[in-house]
Amino acid sequence: MNFCPHTQEDIKEMCSVCNVNEVDDLFKDLPVEEINFKKLGKGISEHEGYNHILDLAKKNNLISYHFIGAGLYDHIIPSVVDFVASRSEFYTAYTPYQPECSQGTLQALFEYQTAICNLTDLEVTNASLYDGGTALAEAVLMSLRITRREKIIMDKSVNPIYRNIVKTYLKFLPYELIEVETNGIEPDFDKIKFMLDSDVACFVFQNPTFYGSVHDWTELVNFAHEKGILAVSSVYPISLGIVKTPGQMGVDIATGEGQSLGNPLSFGGPYFGFLVTKKAYIRNMPGRIVGETLDRNNKKAYVLTLQAREQHIKRHRATSNICSNEGLCALRALVYLCSLGKNGLKELAQINFSKSEYMKKKLIELGLNIKNNATTFNEFVVEFNKPAKEIFLALLSKNIAFGVPLYLFGGSEKDILINITEKMSKEKIDNVCSILEAML
Repeated sequence: MNFCPHTQEDIKEMCSVCNVNEVDDLFKDLPVEEINFKKLGKGISEHEGYNHILDLAKKNNLISYHFIGAGLYDHIIPSVVDFVASRSEFYTAYTPYQPECSQGTLQALFEYQTAICNLTDLEVTNASLYDGGTALAEAVLMSLRITRREKIIMDKSVNPIYRNIVKTYLKFLPYELIEVETNGIEPDFDKIKFMLDSDVACFVFQNPTFYGSVHDWTELVNFAHEKGILAVSSVYPISLGIVKTPGQMGVDIATGEGQSLGNPLSFGGPYFGFLVTKKAYIRNMPGRIVGETLDRNNKKAYVLTLQAREQHIKRHRATSNICSNEGLCALRALVYLCSLGKNGLKELAQINFSKSEYMKKKLIELGLNIKNNATTFNEFVVEFNKPAKEIFLALLSKNIAFGVPLYLFGGSEKDILINITEKMSKEKIDNVCSILEAML
């Protein structure tokens, strides 16, 4: 709310109601010797305060080159996304419990659902979840409810943060989670296939993997289906402009982090998760679904069609107890996808792929080893001949955030996960590689 100034008479009246002599008496229980508000000095004007904050901000060291990915990505956001999402009609992300008062919000969420289904080539999705990690965990719980089996097989090339979230969800539940070791940094398809037996509810994979490798999982998905096992995948939505979609591979439940779709990094959030599945599994899906119908005047109307949270139904029958509504972030994703269009998303994905391939070529020319044995999208692993931490800190001192050292996730001490998006120019890539060459 806007600042509301008080006159001395107002202050005196309020102090009288609170039974104190002055405002400072309201803070008498605080250690005033340590916190003396009067030491702040005389107040300054709004304009002076604004300029003071700008002066403080100039002391920050700004990152000039951004190569960090690992699940969250620095993409260009068209101005129209901020413009639409900032309109007062969409200013709240609160659940639209009263559809007659929320037709605009409901229509936007309905269109969002349509866009996500088109993006993934799957049939139904909900109106957003908390984030990509919890969406994957919810998908695992879905598969357990659908199959009534008690074992989960999860590939270790899935984002380690997501794997930890899944483990946390299952910690006190009577299910067995088996993580399959990778072959280097690539999925071991033979090992996964060997472990898929009739006790398995689902097998979980990521494409592109956490390390950036792209694979076609169709054959393994088909094999799993022969044994009644569901395929659950986590995807990077921008990659779907050129990478085979979950629907094309026959995946049963696809999830992902929606941050890259028009949401800024913002020091870690807020973001949103998406979960898409086949229509046959719609009643096991968490969250809520916005549907389109006709009102009594035969006009198009939007309503919450399915509401499976414990806020709406009996707790023991709920499919999820996560109540966070990421509607505003989902709206941003809708505007972002609409602004790009089908051809624009494909072009964007191609630019990301091409720039990362150029970066790989330059690093190989420096004598560095790219550890991915498969095609990569816009992320890959580089092996150095010295500790990755040393390389990372040396470049950080030059305002270059050079990827994510994989020892932070239990990987090799010499490996760094590098990400390149459309924001990274050829000149910047050449410049960083020149700095690296001098260091090596």
